[in-house]
Amino acid sequence: MRYVYRTSRVVQGTLLSLVLTAVGFFAGCGGEPLDVTSELLVTDVTTGWFDSGIQPDGRNKLVPEVSFQLKNGAQNRISIVSVMGVFRVLEDVQELGSSTVRAIRAEGLPAGDLTQPIVMRARLGYASTEPRLQMLQHRLFVDAKVELFAKHRGSQWVPIGEYVIDRQLLTN
Repeated sequence: MRYVYRTSRVVQGTLLSLVLTAVGFFAGCGGEPLDVTSELLVTDVTTGWFDSGIQPDGRNKLVPEVSFQLKNGAQNRISIVSVMGVFRVLEDVQELGSSTVRAIRAEGLPAGDLTQPIVMRARLGYASTEPRLQMLQHRLFVDAKVELFAKHRGSQWVPIGEYVIDRQLLTN
């Protein structure tokens, strides 16, 4: 009996050691939390109204769009960052849509480097039988904005920028 007791204590000690090693390993892999508001910089922002083409009912459709790049302003490589854009009508809570993308993948973005351009569009916008440029100049046209949020790994979403959508037509 005594031999079995010692064996189970050895097994328990080994299992505990393996579990603690695994927890330490995975905790270390997470790295330090990233302050996305100071270490990720939004650059090269372009906003406008994307031409979504002619709808089945024959009307032209324009939706708000933003394109930008993220610059790694940290001292080290940054990995696994998601960005969400929420499009809203100015001076209103009405949401025109949102878009979420994985901006920086697991390979990471080296210090000082830029991501590829990130493009986000809303699903909702304006539709009319008028020509697209006239739509942007119509007296009932209401401007929109995009609010950008980012999160590093499993952290909370934090705001990283807010931009008014320019009244310009984007075709690509």
